Amino acid sequence: MRIALINENSQAAKNSLIEATLKKVVEPMGHEVVNYGMYTADDACQLTYVKNGLLASLLLESGAADYVVTGCGTGEGAMLACNSFPGVLCGHIVDPSDGYMFAQINDGNCVALPFAKDFGWGAELKLEMIFQQLFGFGHGNGYPKERVVPEQRNKKILDGVKQVTYRPLIDILHDLDQEFVKETISGEHFAELFYPNCKDEAIAAYLKSLNA
Repeated sequence: MRIALINENSQAAKNSLIEATLKKVVEPMGHEVVNYGMYTADDACQLTYVKNGLLASLLLESGAADYVVTGCGTGEGAMLACNSFPGVLCGHIVDPSDGYMFAQINDGNCVALPFAKDFGWGAELKLEMIFQQLFGFGHGNGYPKERVVPEQRNKKILDGVKQVTYRPLIDILHDLDQEFVKETISGEHFAELFYPNCKDEAIAAYLKSLNA
């Protein structure tokens, strides 16, 4: 699984810590971590949590990533923004039990973490435990186990609802403020990370046309 990490500007200084912790946990499991930044608070590309929502959708809808780890100060804004776009089922993860239950019950593809609130001494240890519970036991297996059938049924219903209630991303891209879209994809390493892995030719062509 290709896991994309996205940080917004208020928590960009923690990007290297989050990346190192995520890699420590998931690479031995066979997953790949792809870091889309922000890498430092001074990056030319300043991602807000709203831009992170669009970026998460671009990565997941195009197949450039299988999972997105993002967040903001509280994680709330990032979660709301991510769930505003198609193809993203984002949970707000505060502790390890959240990580495990979101993976097993809700089987989403994106998480938003609080990188400022309650993020103090030992924060990397808490992150390790969250990532272990989130990625270490599979997805959609139910919790408690005897609830697996109705939980999987509800997940399929939710997926069907989202198919109806969200427009195609390519249509949304056309209607969004174009400077907002261009700023979202202006990260230092976006092009080299995104285009080789993008499986949606229409999305790739449109994004390239913005920088033509």
